[in-house]
Amino acid sequence: MRVLHFYKTYYPDSVGGIEQVIRQLCVGTTRLGVSNTVLSLSRQKDLAPISVDGHTVHRVPLNFEIASNGCSVQALGALARMAREADVVHYHFPWPFMDLAHFMARVNKPTVVSYHSDIVRQKRWLRLYQPLKYRFLDSVDAIVAASPNYLASSGVLQRYRDKTRVITYGLDKATYPNVEPCRLAHWRARVGPKFFLFVGVLRYYKGLHVLLEAAKGLDYPIVIVGTGPEEAALKEQAARLGLKHLIFTGALEEADKAALLSLCYALAFPSHLRSEAFGISLLEGAMYGKPMISCEIGTGTTYINRDGETGLAVPPEDPQALRGAMQALWEQPELARRMGARAEARYHELFTSEQMAANYTDLYKELVARRASANAGAGVGLAGVPPAG
Repeated sequence: MRVLHFYKTYYPDSVGGIEQVIRQLCVGTTRLGVSNTVLSLSRQKDLAPISVDGHTVHRVPLNFEIASNGCSVQALGALARMAREADVVHYHFPWPFMDLAHFMARVNKPTVVSYHSDIVRQKRWLRLYQPLKYRFLDSVDAIVAASPNYLASSGVLQRYRDKTRVITYGLDKATYPNVEPCRLAHWRARVGPKFFLFVGVLRYYKGLHVLLEAAKGLDYPIVIVGTGPEEAALKEQAARLGLKHLIFTGALEEADKAALLSLCYALAFPSHLRSEAFGISLLEGAMYGKPMISCEIGTGTTYINRDGETGLAVPPEDPQALRGAMQALWEQPELARRMGARAEARYHELFTSEQMAANYTDLYKELVARRASANAGAGVGLAGVPPAG
């Protein structure tokens, strides 16, 4: 079984939530006999194919961007060529150029779309893109949502309810670095024994401006790991609010991130817009047995973090509610400990990489069998043409 994944960015160029999902999916399905290839765009000069955790990554030049939508002329030929060699093409949405490339490359293989998020911000561009989006989603064989919450709350997914199924994201802790004692000691000395942690790209929808406002007047250490377009504005806000216990670490190696996940008291994840469809770093917190604070935005964040069970969920963009949740966890360590234990138990029950990989492998096999059956009924051979004779 050969699967081609197509997404705008991937390792080693970019390390975000969707990239982590694709990586975990490739690692997990490879163990089940799937041969995975990833095609992505890159700004790098050296674009030779590379191997990442047992799967091959092909990169083509990123030529230009329109409203954060990476485009590449070379990707059209690469997609057409590589799709011919694949049994299944696995698209990762949203990425409008991908929809166009699907048609221009004339992909004629079983197709599945992982629907990672609605498009929330670019309203003007969305009106122009809408016809292409629906034509693309009409054309694919299956759509996958990452949580029942998102399926229920997305108007787009409700339109395709009959061909959409839920396969939750999953993580494999064995793919995370084992942290040496000296690294743990380094971070404990730098940030202290008890702190809230945020990990992620510093984007507009992450709600970090609300976290900083909530932290005003509190002396709880907060560690923010990551870089991104909102970094300068957040640092300016922190200085204006006089936040003395806030640490911006910038981008970190995976081992340092694992160290902070191991050491932190709780995860703070204040994303306030539906662009945050799931929250991989929130799931990482659960995997490490940490209590969580998140916002109720009708997405997968509160599928991971169940209010009152694995942590606390508060209304979005409400600094006072967020501050109250932080105080409740900080001042009740036994409550925090119990919630962290339940978070880890929920991770093992629902969110392991093994479960995600098995469910996707079953879907791939189903799509291939369905196409073979349809071709057989139409008298079409495996290559897509009627058999000779």
